[in-house]
Amino acid sequence: MSTIHLTNGDVAADSLRTALQQAGRNDHVQALRDDLAVGPLRGVDDTPEVRAEFWQRVMDGAPRNFLREFSEQAMVLEQVAAAATQVVVWHGESAADQLTLRRVCYHLRNSPQRLNEVRLSIRDLTDPGAFAHSRAGRATSVGMFAADVLQTRLPHVAPISVLRISRLALEWQEVKQANGETRRWRDNTFSSGTFGDLDTLILEHASDTWQPAARIAAQLMVTDQGFLVSDSLVLWRFRELAASGRVSLRGNASGWRALELRAALSTCSS
Repeated sequence: MSTIHLTNGDVAADSLRTALQQAGRNDHVQALRDDLAVGPLRGVDDTPEVRAEFWQRVMDGAPRNFLREFSEQAMVLEQVAAAATQVVVWHGESAADQLTLRRVCYHLRNSPQRLNEVRLSIRDLTDPGAFAHSRAGRATSVGMFAADVLQTRLPHVAPISVLRISRLALEWQEVKQANGETRRWRDNTFSSGTFGDLDTLILEHASDTWQPAARIAAQLMVTDQGFLVSDSLVLWRFRELAASGRVSLRGNASGWRALELRAALSTCSS
């Protein structure tokens, strides 16, 4: 019986394809392209507009058709659920990977005998210089692992029990209903957060002198937020804070090159 492997994101999918090729296997790999740890989730399985509108704001008019992308992804999930193939979900210990696992379990809850998984953690990240080792909380996503590491994990594909699939599918529904702005993953439990949590940290690191925006972003990305903070999300929060007059930006606010940030003068003097 054929097998399809699901990953959270293209980087993870590309590494896994290489790992399968190195192992002499031609299994299909499908990337699910959405960081489910941030943005609205209520209604996500019913209409692609929920996520498309959010990411269009975050990406600041990037030349991408998010509505088409998420419509195609919804179709992929429907096709996977309707097929007879074995399904393997690869996931690390991060909010986005864990939410992807739960979403797949929800869509395949009526075909539990087809669902399998490969679990990855910081213990599998053998490169001592990897950025993940510097993060508080030591969260990992499959995209952090090189192809040779993923190849060693191929024999560890394991079925997911019917009871666990039901529990994970229920957790997905609960997270969708909670509909927080962000979702933290700590101690095997999800909790909701707000973008204001990120904004507070940005303002704490901002000063009354110009400094590279990338420096502040790096400080946020190594802090334990309960989810992996992407550079796209940080840039968006920079722009939102600048629009509200809480920080000032100098340079191109759509990229890191030469972008600088300082606290708004009114903030510094208060």
